[in-house]
Amino acid sequence: MGKRKSKAKPPPKKRLGKLDTVFSCPFCNHGSSVECKIDMKNLIGEAVCGICQESYSTTVNALTEPIDIYSEWIDECERVNTLDDEA
Repeated sequence: MGKRKSKAKPPPKKRLGKLDTVFSCPFCNHGSSVECKIDMKNLIGEAVCGICQESYSTTVNALTEPIDIYSEWIDECERVNTLDDEA
């Protein structure tokens, strides 16, 4: 008589690394000075530089992460710079 085959355990799930909440400022180029905060009660996300006090705010939803707010800020800066170059 043979042994019963033991059921193999599934491999452990890989945990995703946490995303950053502190970034470098596009205006003063100071590293780790921009902090992103999300206010889900009022649906507002804000990125503020602690050195030069520049800030950017936008509307957020349930899936918004701090990197999304920072990326929107960078995209908005690039859009404004391209408009200035064309004029």
